[in-house]
Amino acid sequence: MANTRNNTAIAETLKALEITSENAGTSTGAKTMNAGAVIHSVSPVDGEVIASVTQTTSEEYEQVMQTAAEAFKVWRTMPAPQRGEIVRQFNEELRSLKEPLGKLVSYEMGKSYQEGLGEVQEMIDICDFAVGLSRQLHGLTMHSERPGHRMYEQYHPLGIVGIISAFNFPVAVWSWNTALAWVCGDVCIWKPSEKTPLTGIACQKIAARIFSKNNLPEGISCLINGDYKVGELMTQDERVPLISATGSTRMGKQVAQTVGGRLGKSLLELGGNNAIIVTPDSDLKMTVIGAVFGAVGTAGQRCTSTRRLIIHESIYDKVTNAVVDAYKQLRIGNPLDENNHVGPVIDKEAVKNYQNALEKVVAEGGKILVEGGVLEGEGYESGCYVKPAIAEAENHFEIVQHETFAPVLYIMKYSGDVANAIELQNGVRQGLSSAIMTNNLREAERFLSVAGSDCGIANVNIGTSGAEIGGAFGGEKETGGGRESGSDAWKVYMRRQTNTINYTTQLPLAQGIKFDL
Repeated sequence: MANTRNNTAIAETLKALEITSENAGTSTGAKTMNAGAVIHSVSPVDGEVIASVTQTTSEEYEQVMQTAAEAFKVWRTMPAPQRGEIVRQFNEELRSLKEPLGKLVSYEMGKSYQEGLGEVQEMIDICDFAVGLSRQLHGLTMHSERPGHRMYEQYHPLGIVGIISAFNFPVAVWSWNTALAWVCGDVCIWKPSEKTPLTGIACQKIAARIFSKNNLPEGISCLINGDYKVGELMTQDERVPLISATGSTRMGKQVAQTVGGRLGKSLLELGGNNAIIVTPDSDLKMTVIGAVFGAVGTAGQRCTSTRRLIIHESIYDKVTNAVVDAYKQLRIGNPLDENNHVGPVIDKEAVKNYQNALEKVVAEGGKILVEGGVLEGEGYESGCYVKPAIAEAENHFEIVQHETFAPVLYIMKYSGDVANAIELQNGVRQGLSSAIMTNNLREAERFLSVAGSDCGIANVNIGTSGAEIGGAFGGEKETGGGRESGSDAWKVYMRRQTNTINYTTQLPLAQGIKFDL
């Protein structure tokens, strides 16, 4: 394992996370038969195979399901604050392993080490949130129209929650779902991206140690590995009442159709085509920082990455020149080197999508402002390092209407009132994140009003990426409509029940109906 140019650091990282060649393919919740196809975890940093895991077979999946179902019978009866205590212990383990887990995230996925550490910090933060939430899973009381009756509503756990996560946030998004689902009394089965299976195994091992330490069933947290076919086992399974899926809009539509066909629930976090509006009253320095980080952070592979920059015509040249100049300062290279700003994209397929996007924008009449290209030579042997590019474009271009999961920023101008910019911002199928840069209170409030941004996230004087766990995360339109993380997102992991108690010796009917015997 980890026979790479970075092998010393990575070997120590895997050791700290207790991942070895003998246990890398083991999934809690099933006795591994090792009959499944082999999945190689290839680092985009240097193109080396870190380790190999086996794909979960249908027989192993059935074992996982049975183990999870049995664990749910135990877990659901534990008082929520006690479930919160288990999450607190899991959180303590994350704190102690933040550096090695963050390094593995960086190496396996390709994001910068600082972003890898930030992702683990998101896990820590959502666990903190969940621990407090474990004492606040409250319903409502209400007055009955019938004398001597009491009405209230309460929430119960759903059961087994299936989680399908994407490669770009290989651990954080899982934790958003899992930490909340656990305190709500659910058990979880997780299918991480087949492009980043080791981070999933690392998290599973941490969780398994905590449950074992507390003499709790291992099936509270389960892991399955594989491609979309393994995910389909969950989406088609009536024993899984909720599927939380993060990925492309195309994938989300398939999940929604399958889960909806069995009247299950789906929580979808899909594509984003996020824009920053820059008005004449904007702060140039803040705009450049927000736009550049939003466009090149995680090599443009965040669902909240900035794809479009909509600039007022009166300041178009000034802002564009400043952003172009900032791109000249970007350092591209090994993400484990904290001096670098941008690491590789995930794989060669992502490189092709990046190249196709640049070709298409030119074919549609766009103009390249910052040249792209694939980097070659020492340090770039994986073939996954690309130059962040900027193209002048129009919002109606077909390529601009689609999400390009790569560091490509489309710049365009608007004229007149900010309402024109908002119309451009809303003029795409996706509705995840949006931002406006302005010091004009009226423009800011217009952007946030009912006639403003149609996205699930709307920011003023910050970029489109970098959501905090305290607020509900998600978007509208083809982004799927789901909400994860903070606020009252916990309710999706529970079933609502209305209760009426009659504490009299009579049985009056609702609406004054008479039914005498």
